[in-house]
Amino acid sequence: MPRYLVALFFTSLQLFGFTVMAQTPAAYPRGVQALPCQAAIPQGHQFNLDFGQFCRFEGANAKLPPATDHRVVYFGDSLTEMWGTRIPGILADDVINRGISGQTTAQMLVRFRSDVINLQPKIVHLMMGTNDIAGNTGATTIQRIEDAIATMAELARANGIRVVLASVLPAKKLSWRPGIDPVPPIQAINKWLVSYAAKEGFTHVDYYSALTDGRDGMNPAYTQDGVHPTAAGYDVMIPLAADAIQRANR
Repeated sequence: MPRYLVALFFTSLQLFGFTVMAQTPAAYPRGVQALPCQAAIPQGHQFNLDFGQFCRFEGANAKLPPATDHRVVYFGDSLTEMWGTRIPGILADDVINRGISGQTTAQMLVRFRSDVINLQPKIVHLMMGTNDIAGNTGATTIQRIEDAIATMAELARANGIRVVLASVLPAKKLSWRPGIDPVPPIQAINKWLVSYAAKEGFTHVDYYSALTDGRDGMNPAYTQDGVHPTAAGYDVMIPLAADAIQRANR
């Protein structure tokens, strides 16, 4: 509607004695949950209505015991989620997996406070980037991926959390995005991770070199789909992760 017609409409209302009042949203008192997860997110609509997927771990986070001085959080996408509970920590009794399949760094950044900072770990292990390259949440750039990772790492450090930066795992093809060549961005991000970790004093762990087939893909002995490690693949990663956690804990 043209602006002059909008103005004429409201002027007419005032001439006939109507009062036009601006509507402001009601403010929720601090500490009151406006839309609980179970009420706000209908089944099948989690992505549209909960972009960061806060609801995924809300209940589990609330049930966690107080943090110990050796808590480790593994944070990432399906490559972390599928690792399950075999991930190594400083001690075995306080290791937390907060991987969500399909997530990009944009989604992880949204939930970083609730699923990492608020859990008060001593160390966070960050492994991510494949889904960004696939375009799971839309167009992006290598710079944006790196910026998101850097923001999470620096937020962790600002909150007294030590950081382990993991390489992006090798993948020559992405089955759900057949038109995308993931090799160049994976190589670029991995090169940046090495230099960024060295510059900022973060711990770096190179899973790529241990899992690659030497031709830009993942060794078929360690994967069935070319992207996700099998149990044999995670067996290769476990001692590397344990060493990285020990280095970060020094």
